[in-house]
Amino acid sequence: MLEAESSLRAPEGYFTGWTLGALGRDLRAGRITSVELTRHALDAIAALDPLLNAFITVDAEGAMAAARQADAELSRGVDRGPLHGMPAGVKDVIMVKGLPATMGSRHFADHVADADASCVTLLREAGAVIVGMTNTHEFAYGPTGDRSAAGPTRNPCDVSRMSGGSSGGSAVAVAAGMIPLALGTDTGGSVRIPAALSGATGFKPAYGVLPADGVFPLSKTLDHVGLFARDAQDCLVAYRALMPGDRQFPPRRPGAERPRVAWLDPGAVIPCDPRVVRATRRFLEGGAGPAPERRLSREDADDLRETFFSIQSHEVIEVHAGRMAQAPGLFDDEVLERLRTAATVSRGRYARAMGARSRLAEAVRSLFGHDDVLAMPTVPITAPALGRREVDVNGTPVAVRDALLSLTSPWNVLGLPALSITAGTVDGLPVGLQLVCLPGREHLLFQTAALCTSTGEVHV
Repeated sequence: MLEAESSLRAPEGYFTGWTLGALGRDLRAGRITSVELTRHALDAIAALDPLLNAFITVDAEGAMAAARQADAELSRGVDRGPLHGMPAGVKDVIMVKGLPATMGSRHFADHVADADASCVTLLREAGAVIVGMTNTHEFAYGPTGDRSAAGPTRNPCDVSRMSGGSSGGSAVAVAAGMIPLALGTDTGGSVRIPAALSGATGFKPAYGVLPADGVFPLSKTLDHVGLFARDAQDCLVAYRALMPGDRQFPPRRPGAERPRVAWLDPGAVIPCDPRVVRATRRFLEGGAGPAPERRLSREDADDLRETFFSIQSHEVIEVHAGRMAQAPGLFDDEVLERLRTAATVSRGRYARAMGARSRLAEAVRSLFGHDDVLAMPTVPITAPALGRREVDVNGTPVAVRDALLSLTSPWNVLGLPALSITAGTVDGLPVGLQLVCLPGREHLLFQTAALCTSTGEVHV
């Protein structure tokens, strides 16, 4: 790497290279305490966040108090599980009692949450230590992560580039090693996009598995709560610690066959950087073996795009119509322009889109007739420069927003689980491999991820 290029990469934080499992073993063996882990997180944030802008609020006092409680519980034999004593971040649209929740907007500059979101309650019950609120694209309404009242979140692999969004702060905080775990939200790709662009692992569970009450809404039928961690195994550990008991994975049978994985041709959906496609497919097939190719029809791809846009547009206006009328000047200009475009979607168009969901669900379900997991790039490009709104993709001009959302938003429309894992780099920038399955088969995503990363096993 050239010297000029390396200077654009952020330094690594304390948690780089650590897994939740290794941290937990050290914690329980007495080699480290939650107080020390939390201090490492706070020190890493103090050192790196002026460069990366991943956090809007840091709650050092509250985090240290929670860490002392975690240590005291362990000393009494109370162990809440693998997240016990682990520092975590929460996206600034998810309510944490007593902390500011600004939604990345001047509209909520002085807002303080009066109760925990249900997913935060789960996080606390699992013993995690909340260190602060992570940056978000304003109102989570954008995949670039560079339109927030708190300023843009910067990519740790090249600080001149965008993190992706809208959960860019959570992705960057984990990717840069400031913390080992963070919560985000995902309406069209807002967990998986920044995970792919910034070099973290991001998981969007099936719709409704992690509760969204207490989360500021963007689009009520598309919003998902998701999470970030260092790798797929850590995502699985965190997910199992948070998911309701009746949704636990089935035990893996001895001698069970490997997941059947197919490659979904991304070129049928959007123009793609061929280097990204080659890198992700080689990464997949290098671990999971040859993957037969599947393809969405052009009609289905177009219908999924239209359905996503119409549903999200109508539902976001339900949330913001009053603010648009009363205080439009408090919005970021680009976000306001997008809202005004969304307001042109009629009730009839929304109703047609909602009706199209069942047909599209059947069309996509047919792709799983012979396969357990569909694989494709998470994003068809590498991270664009901050503020960039159009890119050349193999000779074709493509809007950045369209490119970022193209391969992730279909799975929000259909409510399917999707996992993004880092699959290497192109020009020194991370690329993500996205794995998708039907609800109830999430363990197969993590088994596939384990094969791709050469661990060969996953502890489900």
